[in-house]
Amino acid sequence: MIRLLTSLLLALLLVGSAQAERLVSQLSNDSIDITSSFDGERMTFFGSIAPDAGSEQKFVTGPFHVVIVVLGPTQDRVAREKSHNFGIWLNTDKVEFDNFPSYLHVLSSARLTDIADVTTLTTNGILPESYTMAASTADWWKTEIFSRELVRLMTEQGLFGLQENGVNFLSDNFYSARLTLPSNAPPGPYIAQTYVFKGGEIIARKSEGFSVRKIGFERFIALAAVQQPLFYGLICVILALFTGWLGGAIFKR
Repeated sequence: MIRLLTSLLLALLLVGSAQAERLVSQLSNDSIDITSSFDGERMTFFGSIAPDAGSEQKFVTGPFHVVIVVLGPTQDRVAREKSHNFGIWLNTDKVEFDNFPSYLHVLSSARLTDIADVTTLTTNGILPESYTMAASTADWWKTEIFSRELVRLMTEQGLFGLQENGVNFLSDNFYSARLTLPSNAPPGPYIAQTYVFKGGEIIARKSEGFSVRKIGFERFIALAAVQQPLFYGLICVILALFTGWLGGAIFKR
């Protein structure tokens, strides 16, 4: 009996390893430079699903679904509520979110709810709402209200987005997707997480990084504001005084 169970277990392991798939993917850009004329950048994601290394399979069988999650640099973010009191708009309440992505865009080959269940999508950080659960100080009801508003505001700014059917399969196992980073994309390290689904389960995944950075005078200003705030403040004051003097001189004539 023990030998029979052992044989069955080995057979199942061999079958599982024989049917294993791996993801081979690539990005069109590994670095995006922001200049004064930067108005966005188009990126292309492409890849194929192949048998795992060492597998006896010659090809893979679908159907497959692919989801690509592009995440920008994380930061602690505060969502505030404004109230109209005595003719003045004041911040009356707030919720703080830890390690919240400054940019999030999801591309998928079908509707997310048709690819996998909500639990799988949330656990793997595919749904935008999954990042709003890390509120540092708030009860769950307030977090729910503020998180929806935060996602809505960032969506209106073009920093959050969802493109269902944004991934196209060119063959049974080869896909491509395009994403245009907006002109207000925050600089810093980005990561593209690609998930391959089959039958509602993740069978392969891969993470690839790229960077968005400021160059030239824009980079100098950004670094000075962070590393040398006093010098940056003095430069701003001098520029403001010079601009005011120049404007006065021109209009005086």
